[in-house]
Amino acid sequence: MFQLFRKRNETRDLRLPPELSKKDRERVEEIIRQARKDDGIPRTAQQSIPFDRMFPDGICRVSGNYYTKTIRFQDINYQLAQQEDKTAIFEEWCGFLNFFDSSVRFELSFMNMSTDAENFEKSIRIPFRKDGFDDVRSEYSDMLKLQLSQGNNGLTKTKYLTFGIEAESVKQAKPRLAHVQNDILNNFRQLGVQAEVLSGEARLKLMHDMFHMGDVHDRFRFDWKWLPGSGLSVKDFIAPTAFAFPGSRTFRTGSLYGAMSYLAITAPDLSSAPGTTWTSSPRTSPPTARTRRTF
Repeated sequence: MFQLFRKRNETRDLRLPPELSKKDRERVEEIIRQARKDDGIPRTAQQSIPFDRMFPDGICRVSGNYYTKTIRFQDINYQLAQQEDKTAIFEEWCGFLNFFDSSVRFELSFMNMSTDAENFEKSIRIPFRKDGFDDVRSEYSDMLKLQLSQGNNGLTKTKYLTFGIEAESVKQAKPRLAHVQNDILNNFRQLGVQAEVLSGEARLKLMHDMFHMGDVHDRFRFDWKWLPGSGLSVKDFIAPTAFAFPGSRTFRTGSLYGAMSYLAITAPDLSSAPGTTWTSSPRTSPPTARTRRTF
């Protein structure tokens, strides 16, 4: 598994096409020299993506000795619950958040992504069984498609919890992450919430979808067996054409323009209404909200 990744200080001899002119060859060689500089300043879109390695089992080495995993979880049925049930759910959720001690960092991410029409249709389509009720299944599938497309304004809303620990190596990090992962999944089950751990490929797809929100035709294509011998890294399969940060809070990712806002909540008490409003806002541009706990 570790052979899928090159060492950071390893370099490769690149053979340039012989038909290049001397001027073009010098230009390409200069670009390569600039890209290979290791002074901490990103010079390519791939270098701007802040993680070192992604492993097939979903473990990501972000930097140095920091390793993370990500869990996708479904909605908690909170808004439609009775007041007593809301209180119980809220207390369970507080207990869930307090599970994390100072050795485990975590971040909640709420993604509103543009819906992939093809995958969306597959997810709600009821398979035919040729038992005389296929017309009912077809009508019900069409009704679901209509209601869901009207209800979420063409957005797919997903929620993620990413947690990380410090470890000397991935071998040391793996059992500790597995222990935390099992505890988190058990806590989600107590809340009545479905949750699943993302594999390395699923995490790469999530990042690809975020970086290519403005291009619905750029689909994620990746296989671990493509890496050996190709000289490519996993970032080559997810990076946009370019990153640009022209202002203090505006940015450009490929063909998509966006803005970033930071909100620090220092109030001792806060209702659940603001969070519900932020994460369910029906906007044409997919917003992303992140909540991070610091110690």
